[in-house]
Amino acid sequence: MAQTDESPRAGKAEPVTDSVLSNLIGYRLKRAYMQIQPVAQRVMARDGLRVVSFSCLSIITDNPGIVQTELAEALQMERSNLVVIIDELEQRGLITRKKVPTDRRRYALTATLRGRNLRDRVAEAVREAEDAIFGLLSEPDRARLLIILKQLEAHRTG
Repeated sequence: MAQTDESPRAGKAEPVTDSVLSNLIGYRLKRAYMQIQPVAQRVMARDGLRVVSFSCLSIITDNPGIVQTELAEALQMERSNLVVIIDELEQRGLITRKKVPTDRRRYALTATLRGRNLRDRVAEAVREAEDAIFGLLSEPDRARLLIILKQLEAHRTG
């Protein structure tokens, strides 16, 4: 009978090791995201938002008159998948959708005052939630991490 390396660890108080995973950046990014994502979801849910609807509202707020194609590209989503989200944001009075005069098939999206205020309030609440999790990093480390992540994203999209 062949020997296997599956001896039980029962009763052992040793931490589980991951000699490969612990040195993979993507894995570490995923683990960090898994810490903040449920907290951010809870914060957003208090105002009836999901991560994707908050993301849409935030980009529309920062880019008045953006069209759906541009929004889809910014979020790396299929345009058709945004329709339900845009409908929801419009029905809640958070954005307006107006036909583009030069192309009646396109709609310009703009955040209402209510939408801008909601985005700002939720963004601050998410920042506070992030502080609770990532607050162990110094301000210079957090700033550097953001710079690195932006560089990676710019390289991908550039």
